[in-house]
Order: sequence, then C-alpha cells, then structure tokens
Amino acid sequence: MPLVSVRRARPSDAAEVSALLLRNAEHLAPFEPARPAGWASADGQRGHLETAARLTAEGGAYAAVIELDGRIVGRINLNHIVRGALRSADLGYWVSADVSGRGVATAAVRRMLGVAFGPLELHRVQAGTLVENLASQAVLHRNGFERIGLARRYLRIAGDWRDHVLYQRLVEGG
Repeated sequence: MPLVSVRRARPSDAAEVSALLLRNAEHLAPFEPARPAGWASADGQRGHLETAARLTAEGGAYAAVIELDGRIVGRINLNHIVRGALRSADLGYWVSADVSGRGVATAAVRRMLGVAFGPLELHRVQAGTLVENLASQAVLHRNGFERIGLARRYLRIAGDWRDHVLYQRLVEGG
C-alpha cells in the first residue's frame, strides 16, 4: 500500500505543482475549467497558492497537496467553508495520471475527511463529479459519500456548462 499523505499547500510548492500540472495537462483538460494564460506556470501557481494559503489561514478554505511517498502527486481542497448552522465545505481533488487507479485519490479523500470532521469541525462535505467521471464517483463511494442528485449545467468545464452528480458525506454521529 502506498504511503499517501495530505498536507497544507504552501507557495513554495509552486514549481513542483506547476511541473505536475504541465505534465498532466491532457489528462486533466476534460475535467477542468478554462484557466487564464500562465495559470499552470510556476509564477501562476505561486500566486494561486499564495491566495489559497490566505484563504486557508482565514478559514474559508483548506488547500492541500497530495503526496505519495513524499512526492507531490495531486491537489485536494475543501472550498467554500461555511460556518454557523451549515458547517459545510465543497471537496475538490485531482491526481496525476501516473498514480491514477492506485488508490491514491481514495486515501487522500479519506485523510481530508479526517481534517474536515476533525480539526475543522465540519458537519457536511459535498463533492460533485461530471456525470461520466465514474472513477471519481467510485472514490467518493469508497469514502462513504451518498449521491444526493444531479445538478444540471452546474460548472463550466472545458468551455461548456456541464451536468454534475452531487454527493455528500456527513460527520458520523453528528
């Protein structure tokens, strides 16, 4: 079993994340929104990770990298963290094509749920996948997520408004 860990993303990860994004551009393209020019560059990622670190420090997000045996192989985030009566967040993640299908995403989501339901004290984590993204749906099922419905034209992905299957996971005993 590979050693998968999740840790907070840092601006100093920019060069490694950039290289990973550039190597995986074709793999990720069908699942990603259109990005501005230079977004995947080291400078673009440094700016993105600086913003992500600020949002994490402010409590509005939890931006992390996925590591396999100490090497960054993807990203995972809790976005749109809401406190108060809702105590919820949206989960997003991706892994490099060279580790896809090896249980890395499943382990990373499990670890991120530990953060969400542990230190962050959330009640609910939501995730959405493209209708045809059966691999990501399997990751969510393996982590105890339940399907809650279909969101038509939910996100603009690869230039088109695309339907997504929505899932949720509630804290146990909460």
